[in-house]
Amino acid sequence: MVKRMPAKILVSACLLGQQVRYDGGGKLCDEARFLRWQAEGRFVPVCPEVAGGLPTPRPPAQIRGDRVVTEQGDDLTEAFDRGAELALQAALAHGVALAILKQSSPSCGSLFVYDGTFSGVKRPGEGRTAALLRKHGFKVFGEDQLEEAERELARLERERTEPGR
Repeated sequence: MVKRMPAKILVSACLLGQQVRYDGGGKLCDEARFLRWQAEGRFVPVCPEVAGGLPTPRPPAQIRGDRVVTEQGDDLTEAFDRGAELALQAALAHGVALAILKQSSPSCGSLFVYDGTFSGVKRPGEGRTAALLRKHGFKVFGEDQLEEAERELARLERERTEPGR
């Protein structure tokens, strides 16, 4: 019997503690199932903003209309879109099953993002990377949706092991 590799997960590098966030920090996710998936070697880490050419640290950015801008009005949309494309390429190259991305981020937010006023207010929406991944058929979850991600992984792995499903 051939042992199958566990399903791969595209994951925001900051959730692994990598110091790639705009403020130079990370946002380590230490939830038990997340750590188990990491130990199983499932993760394909990515920081779309760094991949897109932005430095760490960098000014905070938010989605305003169809653009990604800093509070000073600098337009970073091109770098965010380039990073989203590179994240998509990584997902395709590694055959990831789904993505777990940092909620609220203008790249990675999957349910909500900041509203573009730099006042700390969030609104329903998704970041550039989350949107592009979904457009290409990937399920995207935030770090606050690990239970849903776990159910989806289980479903996908059942499909892989049960021929004809």
